[in-house]
Amino acid sequence: MAITEIEDHISNIITQDNHDQFIYDFLNVYDFPKATITKLRKGTNNLAKEPGEVYLKNRLYFKHTDTDLMQSFVDVKEKVNQLGSKPRYIMVTDFENVLAEDTKTGDTLDVEFERLPQKFEFFLAWNGIEKADFEKENPADIRAAERFAKLYDVVVKDNPDATRHGLNLFLIRILFCLFAEDTDIFEKNLFTNRLKELTKPDGSDLDSFMDKLFSVLDVENRLSDTPSWLADFPYVDGDLFVDAHEHLKFTAQSRKLIIDAGEKLEWDQINPDILGSMIQAVASEDSRSHLGMHYTSVPNIMKVIKPLFLDDLRQEFEKAKGNLTKLDDLYERIGKIKFMDPACGSGNFLIITYKELRQLEIDILKEQIRLDHSKMYLPSVTLDQFYGIEIDDFACDVTRLSLWIAEHQMNIKLRKEIDNAVRPTLPLQHAGAIVCRNALRIDWNEVLPHGKDDEVYLFGNPPYLGYSKQNKEQKADMKAVFERVIKKYKKLDYVCAWFQKGADFIKNISHTNGVGFVATNSISQGEQVSILWPKLLENIKIKFAYSSFKWGNNSKNNAGVMVVIIGMIDKNNTDLSKLYNDNNTYKLVNNITPYLTDGKNIVVKQSKKSLFGLPNMLFGSKPVDDGNLIFSENKYNQVIEKYPELRHYFKKYIGSNDLINSINRYALWLGKEQYHRLVHNPFIVDITDRVRTQRLKSKKKATRLMANKPYEFGENRYQEESAIIVPGVSSENRIYAPMSVEGKDTVISNAAFAIYKAPLWLLGLLESRMHMTWLRAVGGKLETRYRYSAILVYNTFPVPELSTRRKNEIEDLVWKILDIRDEEGGTLADLYGSPLAEKNPKPMNPRLLAAHQELDQVVDRAYRDRPFKDDNERLSLLLDMYSQKVNEAK
Repeated sequence: MAITEIEDHISNIITQDNHDQFIYDFLNVYDFPKATITKLRKGTNNLAKEPGEVYLKNRLYFKHTDTDLMQSFVDVKEKVNQLGSKPRYIMVTDFENVLAEDTKTGDTLDVEFERLPQKFEFFLAWNGIEKADFEKENPADIRAAERFAKLYDVVVKDNPDATRHGLNLFLIRILFCLFAEDTDIFEKNLFTNRLKELTKPDGSDLDSFMDKLFSVLDVENRLSDTPSWLADFPYVDGDLFVDAHEHLKFTAQSRKLIIDAGEKLEWDQINPDILGSMIQAVASEDSRSHLGMHYTSVPNIMKVIKPLFLDDLRQEFEKAKGNLTKLDDLYERIGKIKFMDPACGSGNFLIITYKELRQLEIDILKEQIRLDHSKMYLPSVTLDQFYGIEIDDFACDVTRLSLWIAEHQMNIKLRKEIDNAVRPTLPLQHAGAIVCRNALRIDWNEVLPHGKDDEVYLFGNPPYLGYSKQNKEQKADMKAVFERVIKKYKKLDYVCAWFQKGADFIKNISHTNGVGFVATNSISQGEQVSILWPKLLENIKIKFAYSSFKWGNNSKNNAGVMVVIIGMIDKNNTDLSKLYNDNNTYKLVNNITPYLTDGKNIVVKQSKKSLFGLPNMLFGSKPVDDGNLIFSENKYNQVIEKYPELRHYFKKYIGSNDLINSINRYALWLGKEQYHRLVHNPFIVDITDRVRTQRLKSKKKATRLMANKPYEFGENRYQEESAIIVPGVSSENRIYAPMSVEGKDTVISNAAFAIYKAPLWLLGLLESRMHMTWLRAVGGKLETRYRYSAILVYNTFPVPELSTRRKNEIEDLVWKILDIRDEEGGTLADLYGSPLAEKNPKPMNPRLLAAHQELDQVVDRAYRDRPFKDDNERLSLLLDMYSQKVNEAK
């Protein structure tokens, strides 16, 4: 049930004339079985002995009293303390006030009976939701979004011909008015009370009311005959009320929804960084089901802005303490820095940055006053330092509104922390420039003009979109950014365009400038590294980086995408770079590579053959048959039962999924002579006719030519030899990618790779942690799974000179691993588990894990004598080996 539905249900209950059934109706709002409540009404499971009391074991002890409320509450607590097991809640009411206690947490509730709907979350433990968890969801913001979703739906339904811009602007203005009347920008409840007092219950004159109000809010010098009810509203400005109100039809329902939003919401609890995204989702049809999930959480925003500029500013503040001159210089500096989010959405990054900078301003001022009591407050940080680019016009309006809300909240905080420091919110200040444009089609310098010595920071969370998911317009955007810069740009993620424009923006300007973006981790893995980074590194260096972590926000339904955070600065900057760990600590390094490791800027490029002399790795064989030549085990048995003479014309067929999950499949495997020998067999005739028909339908000429040989695979790379099989894709939740050896009667499918005539020690290398480190960094991913590549991973994998003794040692351990697999039984999916999964991790078989770790030690020693601290050290060594080999070949 949505928050607003719970609130409204409780509101209906408390407004009833008769409260005899109150507690049963109240419990019915929460997740109690109807049978439980029915029994409680009848007294079947009511363990209380006194009239007016209800005791549901483990859940609630309730009492209605007509006497002193506090004394009644104390009496009930004494009873509860004598019980064997305490109920989760104690609740006592005289239907004027409510006293309650959560016996588990010790939290108490003391509230007027009529305000119980706004405190419904106190009892959410009945639904399995603890209060602390609910508060993480920012209930005030969710309430606001849900109520406005209802209002928006009603107004849209009643105004089918209204423009989207007019509807959205109306929503923004209503939001501001409701926030203003609850936070002392307007007189308390001024907007809601005027609306209730001066408009008809049926809403027929509400449009006229809105038109008059919105018009006067933009007028500073008002006429003397301005009606008093309008004159009570202050001058607002800030461009919010400049445009004329688009006339709308209102009804009794829409009028009530606006009044409910004013009376039932606690606007002083609003978080503008979150609310903005949620309100934007209200007006987005495809986002409505995800209210509360379209914002970047504050901790993740801080991961970007702290290393980009905030940590440095805070350090400067610590150094300046006790020195008025340095404090004055820093105070002046923070009022001149410019910030821009070129994919600002509803402004999360800008809002958090503004609030953090305003807090720093307050902290500096407090230190100045400590040193000089005569110091007067003069504003330093202003909204005109903040810029944004966003393609959605409503999001731009939401950003401006959210910034105004943030400004007012920080003005209140200033007044609380520093005596006599007053900064009026009205008239609203203009933000630097929140531009509604396509960020990839405009010059960012025009949005944020700056001089060579200005301090400017760009940041944000631009849209990701892999190259296969970009629409026609987005592909055109990529062309506009990259056509003259990078040849293979069509294989890049959409977010790469922001990195390119950001690098162009900061080149050759003050060393204090920087760019920090969130991106999918694919830009620091796989083929995209060799396409994107060589060009970027001509102008920038990586200032800081968070390597791959699962992206999420404060909602329960976190996005499952793996991301990185990368900060860039002009390449001439000589400062050390910060490489962050999983626990948010960092180490200072001379250079961060495009793979987000410590080392030199080495980029791995595709190679058609192994640079280190390994046997050829081939794609498996591809049927190109529309599934007609491949048979499940059940289908194969049916065929053999009917045509036993065909048994010798099938081979075992195996791909990645078959290998990992022990699925048996078979391929019909015929040569020309065998086909002619069986040409009259009805089964063979039927299968080959189907293959021929499908191939003739193909748009590819080569496939149509293959219709002449319908008995053969379209791409046959099979060799009658044993082979190492390497899955094309495997789960990122495993420590090792399961691989194996297949006999000469097995056809390896195109969903995997084959290494024919391979020595067994090679399987040991490929199953080692050393190779897994290379795969993770260089191979890239399909969604979140590891994607293997012969030309990018295998052919570039650095291998040291191995002695015969070392090879034998590795082979012995490979045999040990294969034996343990057989002895333990089960699928490779079961044996290798998913120990790295965030949810429901499944451990790797302990015997198998120990054998792999033993193999890791042997392989590690083949690369160097001393142990590796971590995978970053392994990768640094591998990249150095790769670079040396490439340079030798030049």
